[in-house]
Amino acid sequence: MSSQQSLRILQVLEPSGGGSGRHFNDLCGALSRRGHEVTAIYSPMRAEERFVDELTSLGLAGVHAVPMTRSPSPSDVGAWIKIRNIFAAHGPFDIIHGHSSKAGALTRLRAPGAHAPRVYTPHAFRTMDPTLGARGRQIFGGIESLFGRYFTDALICVSEDELVHAYHDLGIPRDILRLVVNGADAPPSGRRAEIRARCGLRDDALVIGFVGRLCEQKAPERLIRAFGRVAKVVADAHLLMIGSGPLEDMVRTEIARSGAADRIRLVSDIAGPEAMQAFDLMAMPSRYEAMSYVMLEAEAAGLPMVLTRVGGSSTVVDDGDNGLLVANEDDPSALAATLEAALAPDRLDRLRRAAADRRGRHSLAHMATETEAVYQSLVRR
Repeated sequence: MSSQQSLRILQVLEPSGGGSGRHFNDLCGALSRRGHEVTAIYSPMRAEERFVDELTSLGLAGVHAVPMTRSPSPSDVGAWIKIRNIFAAHGPFDIIHGHSSKAGALTRLRAPGAHAPRVYTPHAFRTMDPTLGARGRQIFGGIESLFGRYFTDALICVSEDELVHAYHDLGIPRDILRLVVNGADAPPSGRRAEIRARCGLRDDALVIGFVGRLCEQKAPERLIRAFGRVAKVVADAHLLMIGSGPLEDMVRTEIARSGAADRIRLVSDIAGPEAMQAFDLMAMPSRYEAMSYVMLEAEAAGLPMVLTRVGGSSTVVDDGDNGLLVANEDDPSALAATLEAALAPDRLDRLRRAAADRRGRHSLAHMATETEAVYQSLVRR
């Protein structure tokens, strides 16, 4: 148990899965183990079964399902009322913490007057997406700026890149911004050969790994197109992709067109952290991030990485040392060339040694301690 004041904390999340789901469950569990009374609200509409099973097994004070849509909807009124009813029935709470834009808005919207401190973690502002048009940037940016200025007691950014964006691009006051880098424990190990065999990969194959939701943000098609070029040059290279999502049909079409379909595996029934032990190199071609858990888990696993220059990438990769950074663009040429460079035997050995030295730089324990400190400062204030 923490030596600080025990708190009654409400945690609320809409996208119940992926990196934000990983963060949510890790944080809820860590705070509960430190002696705080944690109540959780999640939305079942996009919930992954693995996320729900884990959340309900944490032994929290309460777990409640409230349907929340991703996009603005008339149903938001009903969701807000249900959340308010949970406030009334299971509170009072010392801290109310909303994760992601929808839960962040629903938990922060309130009448003036005394209130429990509201904390918000965006897990990547929508306005960090370089493909977002001017109109979308105006709408989403305006909402984030309004809520940040007038309805937020502390806004937790999970990377320096996200904090800079919040302050300089969205105009959110610096005095409410807090930097708490995500943290992850070391993924499982010891099953490399077994997982490779399960995925139809030789033990001596050179495996590039991808873990992520198959969606526009994660840009899996960029990696497939780049790998099609790499496969022509690196004879023993294979690509193992772990994930599912709305672009799965498109991804399968891209694989078929790649010219290297026999060397690409797409798997959705293995957890990403578990699959990493089968990788030689992690590749993340995302269009935008704040601080991806996949990056952190790869760092904790001691994997060298090739990442696009997005939020958090320079936090986990020292370019040219434990990995390589590449321009954030759809043209696959630069990504293909960077992957080829990373896979050169001497270069890959150097990257591996440097990556092994960086294990444990961003731990779950440190993340929980820093978040707890934010809560305690608000309660004292």
